[in-house]
Amino acid sequence: MAQTITPSLWFAEGAGEAIDHYVAVFDPVVPGGARVTATSHYPTEGLSDAQKSFAGQVLTVDFEIGGVALTAINGGPAFRPNPAISFSLALPDRAAVTAVWAALSDGGRVLMELGPYPFSELYGWVEDRHGVSWQLALAGADAAPGPAVTPSLLFTGDAVGRAEEALRRYVAVFGGAVGTLALYPEPTGPAAAGDLMYGDAQVGGSRLAAMDSGAVMDTPFSPAISFVVACDGQEELDRVWSELSRVPEAERCGWCQDEFGVSWQVVPSNLGDLLQRPGAYAALMGMGRIVIADL
Repeated sequence: MAQTITPSLWFAEGAGEAIDHYVAVFDPVVPGGARVTATSHYPTEGLSDAQKSFAGQVLTVDFEIGGVALTAINGGPAFRPNPAISFSLALPDRAAVTAVWAALSDGGRVLMELGPYPFSELYGWVEDRHGVSWQLALAGADAAPGPAVTPSLLFTGDAVGRAEEALRRYVAVFGGAVGTLALYPEPTGPAAAGDLMYGDAQVGGSRLAAMDSGAVMDTPFSPAISFVVACDGQEELDRVWSELSRVPEAERCGWCQDEFGVSWQVVPSNLGDLLQRPGAYAALMGMGRIVIADL
């Protein structure tokens, strides 16, 4: 099944440079390589006052890591990524793990030191210099094939205990199946026995992972890491929007937030073409749920 959900990374500026950095880091070591697939630019008219400095500059950069599609956006300083959503990669050998770790930790912040853990022979968690968080691990010899990059949701604060609920909710919306469910056998920090220590699910054609935090922390999900859902037609768009949008004040330009605080972009699959129409970008800026006929 084709990939259903595309992770989107928000940058204040410099998205192009950041993605060039990721391509240089991952291309030599990830099976399937990494590459930029498309770049779009802000229009020169119809921008809000806050966006006028971006006129004609890069708006989005689409890229792939090991065949997994992601996108990045230059959006200004409104949001910044945090470790509530990170990206997990299982790399084929120690040299690959250590090379990627060195590149991503340069100028970044180590969240869990690179080394052996009970669940992995070699693992580390790092927030890179752009604020994006990565979990790197050595792929086990008997590991089942899977996507090169898996977005991972960390439930903290008052949201601890909702990780399994979220995975099941997303499967209900997009189809798929829940996979691994490893539960805490006893209370661990804020997590109760039976909360999700690690879980994953096939969500439509994508894989998502989720965890309830076993450490005391309060890091709400940020719109700086969101998920794009490309819909074929207004009927599908309306269905997905009605399933996901639970925070009316977050509804803007096709963006919404679900009951867990995770941000989604529910857009037409041909949005790029639609935005070439005169006045379409300005119309989009005034919408909550997108109405295709009004673009």
